[in-house]
Amino acid sequence: MIDDGQFEGSQRKAGWIDAAVPNPARVADFLNGGRNNFDADRRTAQTMLSIAPAIAAIVPFVLAFHQRAVRFLALEAGVRQFLDVGTGLPGAQTGRDLVQSVDPACRVVHVDNDPMVLTHLRAFARSTSAGAFAALEAKLTDPAGLLAGAAETLDFGQPAALLLPSSLPFIAGTERAAALLSTLLAAFPAGSYLALCHVASDLDSRIVVGVDYWNRISDRHFTPRSRAEVAGFTAGLDVVAPGLVPVNEWRPESGDPVPDRPVPVYAVVARKRR
Repeated sequence: MIDDGQFEGSQRKAGWIDAAVPNPARVADFLNGGRNNFDADRRTAQTMLSIAPAIAAIVPFVLAFHQRAVRFLALEAGVRQFLDVGTGLPGAQTGRDLVQSVDPACRVVHVDNDPMVLTHLRAFARSTSAGAFAALEAKLTDPAGLLAGAAETLDFGQPAALLLPSSLPFIAGTERAAALLSTLLAAFPAGSYLALCHVASDLDSRIVVGVDYWNRISDRHFTPRSRAEVAGFTAGLDVVAPGLVPVNEWRPESGDPVPDRPVPVYAVVARKRR
């Protein structure tokens, strides 16, 4: 783990990273057993775990779904382009390495607006010579800018996969979140895919209490949603079996961990119609 007293690099001096304020990406990193986090992130995560113990399973199971979904998209659906919005610290390289192991010519764009995430990606990410990798600074709330940046690496004339492992809960208002998603998907041709995770409001009542605590201490407000609300995000798309399910129930593989309580996250993969 990062020692706050040792973190005196140019980024902190420039005010890019505030180690005293809990950060969603760094809290998630701590929950996944990572070391890219500070005392404020660890204390916040521990308080949230005391309120809602099921939070401990969210990040590991979302990352496991992310890998299964990417394998499905690359191996079964034949997708060779990926736009990963809200990459976060844990697991970012795994998805890139996975798709380029299927086909070295795969093209991947990771999108985030967190300076620590972007620094991590740019420092450690490598692409095959045949493919392409980009770490793009952009926001989901600016879909036009996001798409313009991604188009420097991806060909939106060909099918691609839009990966949203964690971003939509940070958009207040379900209608607004749906509109932003619709704007992004409009740029993708038929035959493209959406792979989406969303923290649930109706699988564990303590999650809502934990989220309320987070929203009191952070300006990055978080909105869990019901199954019906998450289902609305796939309107007009063809949902891939097994449909919209708790994240651990989406095509589990032999050897996957079995949760000891419901994982309060919904997951779905859907295809844009021809």
